[in-house]
Amino acid sequence: MSAIEDKFDPIRKGLLEFAVLTVIARKKVYAADILAILGATEFQTQEGTLYPLLSRMRREGTVEYEWVESDVGPPRKYYRLTEKGEGQLEAMHDYWQKLSKILKQK
Repeated sequence: MSAIEDKFDPIRKGLLEFAVLTVIARKKVYAADILAILGATEFQTQEGTLYPLLSRMRREGTVEYEWVESDVGPPRKYYRLTEKGEGQLEAMHDYWQKLSKILKQK
């Protein structure tokens, strides 16, 4: 990782919840799906980071899950946004747009 990338690492970590909410908003997803989607981006993370984040988000009421039987193993938790989560994602998106607009000004 370059020195510049190191400087942006805390920002990426801070935006991880926004990225996870965005992924979950698209459709109900299993944690491994979230990891795979994020793995192809700057938000690549590990189970040891994702699972505590999902647990916190569930406690805060922004996501919920349902157990779904699997043909290839044990049941899986599929996550979806709650109404509160949708509102939080919208607020985060609006804030991101505001920051982007400010940073684009010359």
